[in-house]
Amino acid sequence: MLAAAALAAGAPGAAPAPARIHAEVDGTAFAIGEAGVRTWVLRSATIVAGYYGTFPVPELRLKITPVPGSGAKGGTAYPGRGPGIHVRLGRESGEAVLLEDWVLVHEMVHLALPELDERHAWLSEGLATYVEGMARVAAGNMTEVALWQEYVDSMPKGEPAADDAGLDHTPSWARTYWGGALFCLAADVEIRAATGNRRGLQDALRAVLAASGGMRAEWPIERVLAVGDAATGTDVLARLYREHKDRPVEIDLAALWQRLGIEAVDGRVRLTPSGPAAELRRSLTATPPGPAPAPAEWVPAGG
Repeated sequence: MLAAAALAAGAPGAAPAPARIHAEVDGTAFAIGEAGVRTWVLRSATIVAGYYGTFPVPELRLKITPVPGSGAKGGTAYPGRGPGIHVRLGRESGEAVLLEDWVLVHEMVHLALPELDERHAWLSEGLATYVEGMARVAAGNMTEVALWQEYVDSMPKGEPAADDAGLDHTPSWARTYWGGALFCLAADVEIRAATGNRRGLQDALRAVLAASGGMRAEWPIERVLAVGDAATGTDVLARLYREHKDRPVEIDLAALWQRLGIEAVDGRVRLTPSGPAAELRRSLTATPPGPAPAPAEWVPAGG
């Protein structure tokens, strides 16, 4: 049985307009049925819409393919007149597993960034890796401790290795995903420091989405960074790109964790409960004030 989903979303500053997500899914192929799959899709879309203030695109083609096992097994976002997402979902997936899923959120985040040249995959994948966790914490779908535990464990993978030639010229898995995510984290912290914690990377990304329409457009990376910097009143994104694109630059993670009030004791993260470091850290996952994104709506096949 096929189903089509539709989400309501609105352009910034305008009344909400329906954003249709056409989900091709055989609900009988999954232990949780169509209702469980629908809940997962709508929750993921709401998380992403909360971060950007709107769902990134008005029309999305979503294909969900059943595969053996439990949980989402990976996905791909692709441009076009949709654009579209294809995700592989385990037939035995239960509600608890999908409640903690990050894969569909990650792929939906891709929709908010224009298509970039292949050598800039580190920015598109790094942003999706970074925003996915931040957005989930802001939505109450992930704890702050769990997020920073993941970052403390995984961000070191993004540091340059001995043969590194800069982000634009080192297309390894670690540098593409975690190197890009580390760039985003460093940029977010620097933007907040430069603006007295009034602006962050989220403001830059919302501006890029509003100006471009997300994945439906194709932009040079310089334009993406310029629009983002204009939205924050800084030059952080362009400056960091100049520093990191053609040469290996190691980020002092120990100093960054200290700046954010994060301690790792015997491999476990502890967060400073109060003070400037805690304020800066919490601002990274705080959603700006304003109206909530329009609610999601599931439209049956043929509806």
